[in-house]
This record gives sequence, C-alpha cells and structure tokens, in this order.
Amino acid sequence: MAILFNDLPILDTTKVALEKLGFTEATPIQEQAIPKMILGLDLIGQAQTGTGKTFAFGIPMVEKTDTSLRQTQGLILTPTRELTNQVYKEIIKLVKFYPELRVTTIVGGESYEKQFKELDRKPHIIVATPGRIIDHIDRGTVDLSHITTLTLDEADEMLKMGFQDDIERILQTTPETRQTVLFSATMPAFIKKIAKNYQKNPELIKIEAKSLTVDRITQAYFLVKEKEKQSLLERLLDFENPSTAIIFVNTKAGADRITESLQKAGFTADALHGDLKQSQRTYVMNRFRSKQLSILVATDVAARGLDVDDVEIIVNYDLPQQDEIYVHRIGRTGRAGKKGKAFTFVTPLKRRMLDMLAHYTKADIKRLEVPTADDVYKEQLKTFKHKIKTELANEYPNHLEAIKELLVDEGSKDQLLNYLLDSMLPTKKTYETIEIIPEKASRRSQDERGNDKGRKDSRSSRDASPARGSGQYVDFTLNIGKADGLTPPTLFKFMEKEYGIFSKNIGDIRHHKNETVFGLRKDSVRRLNAKKEVNYKGRKVVIKTLN
Repeated sequence: MAILFNDLPILDTTKVALEKLGFTEATPIQEQAIPKMILGLDLIGQAQTGTGKTFAFGIPMVEKTDTSLRQTQGLILTPTRELTNQVYKEIIKLVKFYPELRVTTIVGGESYEKQFKELDRKPHIIVATPGRIIDHIDRGTVDLSHITTLTLDEADEMLKMGFQDDIERILQTTPETRQTVLFSATMPAFIKKIAKNYQKNPELIKIEAKSLTVDRITQAYFLVKEKEKQSLLERLLDFENPSTAIIFVNTKAGADRITESLQKAGFTADALHGDLKQSQRTYVMNRFRSKQLSILVATDVAARGLDVDDVEIIVNYDLPQQDEIYVHRIGRTGRAGKKGKAFTFVTPLKRRMLDMLAHYTKADIKRLEVPTADDVYKEQLKTFKHKIKTELANEYPNHLEAIKELLVDEGSKDQLLNYLLDSMLPTKKTYETIEIIPEKASRRSQDERGNDKGRKDSRSSRDASPARGSGQYVDFTLNIGKADGLTPPTLFKFMEKEYGIFSKNIGDIRHHKNETVFGLRKDSVRRLNAKKEVNYKGRKVVIKTLN
C-alpha cells in the first residue's frame, strides 16, 4: 500500500507544496529515504532514474536549510550538466514555497562571471558537477566550510567519468560533521570506499529492479556480426521509420562514426556525447525535442538527465556493460502512456548476456530475423498507403479546373494517377548482405575474434574522440559576428544548412562584434570549399583560415 506524503514527517509547508504540485503518494525510495535523512542519518540509496530520488534527497535538504544564515549548507553533485539542470528544476519546484531559500547551479560550459555573482550571494544550496566545483575551490570562489548535507547523485556514473579524485577532494573540503548521502544504480568498489571512509554507519535503501521494467515496451534482439551492425541499423531504421529514435553506444568515437554513416545514408541524425561543448549539446537536444532531428546517437553518460517523453524506439547498438544501464536505456521509450520498442544488437560471443538481461528484467526478449529488402519495401508501402488514406479524409483546395484540363480523355485519368503515384511511392532499396547466424552458434568465427579485439581496444581507449586542442581542428574566421545576431545555435544551423557540416564537427567558438572564430575538424574542411558563394542575411559570407 502506497504511503501518502501527508503521512511522512515533513513540514506542513512542504505538504502544501507537494499537494499543489500534484504529488500525493510517495514512491518507495521517498518513503524510505526522507524520514532517515530528516533524522540526519547518512544514507546509501540504490535506485535508478525515474524512481523519484530527487525529491527523496531534495525535500530533507530544503527543510533542514537555515535561511537566516548567508552560508551554503547543501551541496548536490551530479555527473553531467543535463542531470544537474534536471535536478535543479525539481528542487526549484519546492523552493518556490520557501521564498527565502536560494539555489544555484554550477556547471562547466557556463560563464564564470555569472557563477562568481551567484556564489557571492552565498546560495543556500548548490547543484553542481564535480569538475567545476573543484575549479571554484581552486579559485577560492566557493565556500563549502558550512555544508551540512552533501548528496552524490548517480555516484556510479561519476566514477565512470573519472571523477573519483574530485569527489574525494570535495568530501575532504567539507566539514566532517556533514550528512553524506549517496545515490547510485550500482555498488562498485569505489562507492563502498566512499561509504567506508566518508560516511558514518550509513543506512542502505535498495529499490528492487522489478519496479523498473515497463510493460509497454516490446523488447527484441538481433543476432549479428560486429562488422554488419551498421548495415542492420540502417535497414532497421528504414523498416521502423521512427519519428524519434535513440541509438545507444558505449564510446564517443563510436557515436561519431555511426552518426556520420547515418548522415551519409540520408538520415537526420546527430551525436550526443561528453566531448561536445554545452552549446552544441543544447543545440542537438533542442532539435531532437522539436523533431527536426529524428535520430540521436548517444553515450550513456551524455544521455543522463534527458527529459524526452516521446521516443518511439531505442536501439542498443552496443550491449551495455551493466544490467541496470540496459533498464535505463530502454526506459527512454514507452513513456507518457505510449507504447515503445527496444532493439538490441547482439554478437554471437555476447549471446548469453541476453539470457541474463531477460532474467534481470523479468521480460521476454524475442529474437527477430533481419528484415529483407522486400520486407522493408512492403512495410514502407504499407505506411505510405495508410498515410494516403488518412490524408484523403482531410479537406483540400478544389483543383477541379486543373483536373479537367489534364483529363483530355478516359485513359488519361489512370495515366495521371500513375504519374503522381510514381513520384510519391517509396523506392525499393538495396542493402549489403547480412549473414544469418544460427541461434546456437557455439563458437565465433575468425572474423568475429578480430572484431572483438577491436572492441577491446576501443574500450581501453575509452571514448577516444580527439580533444579540442589535439591538432585535429583548424581555426577559421567568419565575417559574421554578434552584431549580425550570430550565436552558437545559429552558427550550427547555418553551417549545417549551407555546408552540410554538423555541430559535432565544430570546435571552440569565439564570437566578436563583427567576426566569429571557430574550430573545424580537418576532415570537414573540404566541405567549406564545396560551395563557391554563400550569403547570410543578404551579406556575402567569407570564411578564411586563421593565420
């Protein structure tokens, strides 16, 4: 039986706030965590995204803050800027009912001047990423000496991103008397180390995985060789024809490679990973939310904190390294009462992992056969016919006069319809051959061994995308600047429209009044020379290499 918020030991102001926000029943993590945090106990919460954990640690932190003091008393650390902003928005919902309480975000990719001003105001609660907080500690612009509650949200993801040293340093900078709260989907050794060294007899709360699977998601997999995944992906996207899809990969380099192949094949796709600047990530996500972009190729860390309810299909291009991550991924579809589909690409070597996932999620993950070119065409034809029938039910302007002129005799009616349909019908495509793999393939081929070695190398050089200053970028000047209304998003849109250069290929951007300096990947430079003359708001565009 669900527990009501009114039955929890929280302030009346909070109860009123939750009621006005439309929250009446507490989730399991909220029911268990809130009373313990209010008592001041250290806590380890093993829970995934979507379980309501932000309010679980946010409500006690807000209530315990003494707004009469001009001191930062609460610190929430998250692995990514997107998740930081998402947590901040949830906390702000409560803070509206506590008008004296000040909350701010501190993340990379934002103006230092703005953050200096925010920190000068001594916010009561800071929601931040570890790297930027360390930066402010080094600058002496943040004071953590009065922290009473420190929360690490998605601590395992911070570990994967290499924040171990930063987290320990932040913990050492805060008072030993603080309350320390950890939320993590998994319990790797580093989390246990934090618990042992920096917590005081922490209480453990674990939300079972059975509450995380979604019945509305159809789960399926394809058995495919590593080298044939890209061909299968394009064939699957043609077959499903989703308006929105997220392709999950394990590395940044993989995200870039797959995105480029999809773009060449004519799909509106872009990558989302940790190497992108904040302005680039915002641009990509805004396009995806508005459905100008139908396919997002993302790493797990970059996808943390995404708030998109209408994703039709999920594709696990790479199998996730942990069962919990699989649940995170497929949970991106089947939201807001809609049905969703989740497809997983599995190589013969990793086939047994599917049984483990099925056991973990308590769901049936069915094998699908690779759709043939005929299958794809039939599906596209079916979709086309359905669309035409739907459109015929709508009203359109009367074109009878034009029809009379075109129908000169009885036979010309069929000829006209055939002509119009021929220009609208989907075209049957040809695809590269994909080998059909028997279900009980007991040993991998020599070819599979070679590809697996390549994957191992890829993992060891995790997310091996070139750094911005690695010499893989060339700086250019553009004779358009702030005075012309050029911003990073408009620059990305302009470069994509005029030169076919997507945002992931653009490096650092420096806007001046009458010009813009930007970095460009060397392998995209040739695209600049493909067009002889381009205009921007009536002005001739001149792009030159920066000397």
